[in-house]
Amino acid sequence: MSPALPALQALSVLPTPPVPPVLPSGAISVPGPAPISAPNGVRRAFVDRLADRPADHLAEGVGDHLPHQPADPLATLAHGIGSQHDLPISPFYAFAGAFTALFVSFLALGLLWSTSRFQGARSGRPLPAAVQRVADAPATRTALRVLGLAAALFVLLHLLLGPDDPARNPAPGAVYVLLWVGLVPASLLLGPVWSLLNPLRTLHRLLHRLLHGLLRRIPTARRGPAFRRGPARPPHPLPSWLGLWPAAIGLFGFTWLELVSPDPASRTTLLTALVVFVTVQLGLAARFGESWFAEGDPFEAYSTLLARFSPLGRRDDGRLVLRNPFHGLDATPERPGLVATVCVLLGSTAYDGFSDNPSWINTIQTSPLGRTPAATLGLLGSVTLVATLYCLCAAATRLVSGPLPGPLTAFAHSLLPIALGYLTAHYFSLFVTEASRTVIIAGGVDPATAPAPPLDPGGLAALQVIAVVTGHVLGVVAAHDRSVRLFPPARAVAGQLPLLALMITYTVGGLSLLLN
Repeated sequence: MSPALPALQALSVLPTPPVPPVLPSGAISVPGPAPISAPNGVRRAFVDRLADRPADHLAEGVGDHLPHQPADPLATLAHGIGSQHDLPISPFYAFAGAFTALFVSFLALGLLWSTSRFQGARSGRPLPAAVQRVADAPATRTALRVLGLAAALFVLLHLLLGPDDPARNPAPGAVYVLLWVGLVPASLLLGPVWSLLNPLRTLHRLLHRLLHGLLRRIPTARRGPAFRRGPARPPHPLPSWLGLWPAAIGLFGFTWLELVSPDPASRTTLLTALVVFVTVQLGLAARFGESWFAEGDPFEAYSTLLARFSPLGRRDDGRLVLRNPFHGLDATPERPGLVATVCVLLGSTAYDGFSDNPSWINTIQTSPLGRTPAATLGLLGSVTLVATLYCLCAAATRLVSGPLPGPLTAFAHSLLPIALGYLTAHYFSLFVTEASRTVIIAGGVDPATAPAPPLDPGGLAALQVIAVVTGHVLGVVAAHDRSVRLFPPARAVAGQLPLLALMITYTVGGLSLLLN
């Protein structure tokens, strides 16, 4: 049982009146076979900090018909604003506005956008040569790699020596907030930053040089069979079918750690996960070379995909340019595993959205499989559902418009704006509040009060709905441009109907998670 369970039980809002009394221990007295504890990993990582918030501050924005309990800031940290009782937006207007935006954009694009306008990696206005020289200078890249390695060592030291309490140890916040959520704005603003900061790349290079230095000191006759050809032996090439599948598996593993594992914020859990991750990544990099990280490191693939929508990018000639983000999105390579990677991002965020629903909490608590296996099946089912809907859409597109080369990946890039909208809606408030707290704790200061919410409940609700709807509208634009490029004019609009149906389905699901 999680050490934060008493606080979580005190934060629970049960769906049936009357509201059960709160016992002196902080637990809620409820009938039923099992206590209720929320499975959300991000919330559990910081629930102990929330327990100390003043009740009147925590209950801001909660409806008058509910008691002022600290449940709602828990949802605030996890999703901005979590559930219908504290979302000051009418569901009717939210759905009506979303459908109107999708249909108007679809009709406008069909009437006014008849030829492809996105140029992919060929587009962009070059930045000044001095800026490019500084960005590509060895000193700049070395400084960034040293910064990434220093940050990783800082987190490792706190995991080894720091207290096993996320309220006083910055390591959980660094992993679940600064890294996982912080990569979203960093990649959107600066491009694929994790490829420059990735400490595993730096470790691989250091180990590679160390090994070569040792081999030079050993006579050739005394080397083992594996090193007879000397240190210049080339790495094995990556199989062409592999693509982004390792990244998809790694992202699923991380989201499982965050959302499903019994105690994701504990030092033992994080250290175990870190040792396994580093060992696997460095071992595969030793076999396939440094190019492995671009394909197999989940965080690097995550950052690179998000950076496709960045105004800062590189043309196919290597020039650093400012560009329309749609051009970068259009340049997304159609790789094996791309659909799986994007569906993991969408499905895991969707699971995070409904994992705090009281009925789901009660389901996994009373499941004969146990909490962790049941929650694992829920996360896997959410990702599978998102992927199945996309595959059905691709099949319907083929039926309507005829055969296409690689129909599964042809429109996968249009899911990235949707994933970005979901990530913004679910984690904006978490990042703004907990990132600053993590930095304060890392500086050796114990914050006495919780950071104030960045927006009032109405502002957060509007931000969430706008983020979800905007993500889907941008997805419609990206899909339309790809459609008019691939299909004959007579079938271009008809070929988008399955995609429009998919966008509507995703929109209904996303808004339902926000409103329920």
